[in-house]
Amino acid sequence: MGGTDRRDGEAAYATNRIRVENGNTPKRRSHLQRTAQDELHDLVCIGFGPASLAIAVALHDALDMTGLSPDLSNLHGRPPKVEFLERQRQFSWHAGMLLPGAKMQITFIKDMATLRNPRSEFTFINYLHENNRLVEFTNLNTFLPQRIEYEDYMQWCAGWFEDVVEYNQDVFQIMPEKSPRSNGKTDTFVVMSKNTRTGEITSRKTKHVVIAAGGRPSIPKPFPQRHPKVAHSSQFYYTTPKLLKDPQHPYKIAVVGSGQSAAEIFDNLHSHYPNARTSLLIKGAALRPSDDSPFVNEIFNPSRVDSTYAQSPRLRAATIAEDRNTNYGVVRLGLLERIYETIYTQRIRYGSSPAEEAKWPHRILPHRSVTRVEDLSASPEGVKLYIRDESPQYEFGAPVGEEKEEVMDVDVVFVATGYTRNVHEELLSDARGLMKGGAREGAKWEVSRDYRVQFAEGKVSEDAGVWLQGCCESTHGLSDTLLSILATRGGEVVKSIFGSEVD
Repeated sequence: MGGTDRRDGEAAYATNRIRVENGNTPKRRSHLQRTAQDELHDLVCIGFGPASLAIAVALHDALDMTGLSPDLSNLHGRPPKVEFLERQRQFSWHAGMLLPGAKMQITFIKDMATLRNPRSEFTFINYLHENNRLVEFTNLNTFLPQRIEYEDYMQWCAGWFEDVVEYNQDVFQIMPEKSPRSNGKTDTFVVMSKNTRTGEITSRKTKHVVIAAGGRPSIPKPFPQRHPKVAHSSQFYYTTPKLLKDPQHPYKIAVVGSGQSAAEIFDNLHSHYPNARTSLLIKGAALRPSDDSPFVNEIFNPSRVDSTYAQSPRLRAATIAEDRNTNYGVVRLGLLERIYETIYTQRIRYGSSPAEEAKWPHRILPHRSVTRVEDLSASPEGVKLYIRDESPQYEFGAPVGEEKEEVMDVDVVFVATGYTRNVHEELLSDARGLMKGGAREGAKWEVSRDYRVQFAEGKVSEDAGVWLQGCCESTHGLSDTLLSILATRGGEVVKSIFGSEVD
């Protein structure tokens, strides 16, 4: 992001990560075996983040069963030929937001395996046991581990699959192919990727493809997409040491967003840059708490996917919109209370009048929207934000449409505005001729309940296909992009691909 080398950030992060292996710890290996690049694969997974990791774990567990697993009946007892292609240099999960003390927002029971198979070697409990921290972790009396520990748990899981993962592989194309015996149907797919280190182009032919490429950082207009002083929240851990080198310097910083990431960044800047002036710009009236009460949490039960998918599109869209405050634009209550205490302490120290509040070093500015961004003419080291302030309508009864414009000069702006999840649209561009209604402008890929892409009838062989992960929220519900159902979903995908004979 914006002139910062991610690899430098990864190297810095690596020096601080938890060490779970030493010279006396045997290297774990999964039951999956490496497949030669020129062989026909059973499955190529694009991306090796949590979604693909859950599939790998489910596949290992199925192979671990005594006798032939019903989830692998299509293999007729032979080992699957599987490969995972990942753009990053190593397994990483939101490493740019692994802030000190940040905790998970879901219970560790929703790990890579437990809800599908509590006896799996890949449970979080077994990870703690294998790394001699189980007893000490129980003393914490919590279901919410630190985020850095949970990322390390997933790193530990990923380490089992090094034989079947190719890192530094940026997949850019998926091409459907027909064989002479396919009766005119597509029966294989060619996955094209580029090595991000060497530039080498490689291809792999496979019967099945899973696209689990994750989300792309979303930097909305009017922010420039690539600017050295505009950073997405996903890069915060990497970029901060370079953009804000002196913790005692009186930087001027803006944070844009009203969700968990924005709040964590705002709180972190207050703690680590005490002399900075930090402004949190939010569109609404206030930061709002996430609802993680027991009944509401049932939204994320694996079984809820069935009822969500079965709903009519109109009802499903309305239901998802109604439930969005469980996951989007909301903040954990404990963090909200800590931030409020920070604001209150400023009232004691600086005063509470509007004039005094304007001088606070850390402010939350509600009803604000950035409308334009320019480089500072006097200094190339910052940006000028033009901000629409609608607060007069809400606070002073001004007529609707009456607003103010503010101008704010800052050294850096952190944009915490979420992710877009449309990589599959680009990767499948060569397959649009197979799409139902693919010639229609704006047509989108549709998936079945088992996440399998619904190609037009007769276009693709029944023993071949493409599955989508993490981009099906509109059909499968809010849990689609979250960790909550990965263990169960990974098993469902394995069964869908390998588990039943074609009629």
